[in-house]
Amino acid sequence: MKKLGLLLLAVLTCLVCLAQPEIKFENTTYDFGKIKEEGGKVTGKFIFTNVGNEPLELTNVRPGCGCTAANYTKGAIAPGEQGYIEATYNPYNRPGVFNKNIRVTTNEPRFTENDKATPHMIFIKGEVIKRPPTEFEKAGYTKSAGMVRIKEPDVAHNLLNTQVSIDTFYVRNFWTKPVTFTLEKTHDFISEIYRNFGAELMPGQEGFFVLKYDASKRNSFGQLKDGVTFLTNDSIEPVKHIHYANNIREDFSKLTAKQLKNAPACVISTDSIGMGNFQKNTTRSEKLRVTNNGKSPLIIRSLETSVPMFSASANMMTIPVGESAEITVTFKAPGRASAQNATLDIITNDPSNSVRTVKLTAKIL
Repeated sequence: MKKLGLLLLAVLTCLVCLAQPEIKFENTTYDFGKIKEEGGKVTGKFIFTNVGNEPLELTNVRPGCGCTAANYTKGAIAPGEQGYIEATYNPYNRPGVFNKNIRVTTNEPRFTENDKATPHMIFIKGEVIKRPPTEFEKAGYTKSAGMVRIKEPDVAHNLLNTQVSIDTFYVRNFWTKPVTFTLEKTHDFISEIYRNFGAELMPGQEGFFVLKYDASKRNSFGQLKDGVTFLTNDSIEPVKHIHYANNIREDFSKLTAKQLKNAPACVISTDSIGMGNFQKNTTRSEKLRVTNNGKSPLIIRSLETSVPMFSASANMMTIPVGESAEITVTFKAPGRASAQNATLDIITNDPSNSVRTVKLTAKIL
C-alpha cells in the first residue's frame, strides 16, 4: 500500500511538471525583402501558438534598435490558441541591409524559475533601397530643418577663460519667398559680429554670419552647453538654433613665480570609487575628500560627472589652507541591469593640476 501511494505521488508530480504553457512560432524570421527608404514604415506579423496545456502570457517583448513591437497579444492565450507580435521598421535614413532581433519572454517555467534565462528570439530583415538625395542634401544642409537652414549648427571648442572663439555659419534659403533672419539676444557672451546679407535672405540665396563666443564673459568652467536662436518667418521651422559645447579651463599663464609658489594645491583622498552592486531603481552615495595642501584658498570651480546617473556635490566650494571639503558622489540606478563606468572631474584653481579625475563604477543587478 505504501509503495502504491509513492507511485501515485510520483505520477501526480510528473503531471504537474508537464502542465505548463509553451510558445511555438510559425516562423522566427520575417523578411521584408527590398523596401524603399522613402516608402514609410513597414510592419511584419509573427504568429505563434500555445502548444502547452496551461494559459500562455507574453511578459516582455523587447525590440532591438530601429525596430518597434508595440502591438502584440496582451493577456492569456489558452492552450491551442494563437497570438501575434507585430514588428515595425522605419527605413528612413537607414539605407542598406538590416537584421534586427526581438527578445520575447513568457510565463513559461524557464523564465518564471530563472530571470536570467535566454529569451526567445525572432528576427526581421530586409534591404532598404537608398532614396534619391533631397535638394538640402545636394547642397550639404542636412543638420537642420525647414526651408531656411544652417549648414553646421553645432560647434565645440576647448577654451581658456581668457579666450574667444570666432565661428562662421553658412545659411541658405531654399524657399520661394524672402526669409527674415534675426538674432534673439539672450547671452552677453555670444554676439553676432558680421553677416554678408541684410535682414532677409532672398529665395535661393546662400549667405554666412559670424558669431563670437567670449569665455571671459561666460565666467564658468568645465563642459558647458550654450546656445542662441535666430527668429525667422520660415513656415516649417521658424526658430533656428546654434549649439555650443565648449570646454573652458582656467588660464594660469600670467601668474608670477611668487603667485605660483603661494598657489593652492589640490589633493584628493582617492582616484577611484567602486559604488558596488545596486538593485534596479535604487540610490546610494559614497564620499571622498579634497584637501588644500597649498598656501592660498582652493576653489572648486566645478564638479562634472560623465554619466547623468552619477552626480556630485561638495559641502564647501572654497577650501581654506590645510582644510578639507567632503564630496558626496551619488548614483541613481536605472531600471535595467547593466555595468556603469564613468568619471568625476574635480575642477579647481590649482595651477599645477586644475582637473583631478576620479573613476566611478557601479553594477545594476
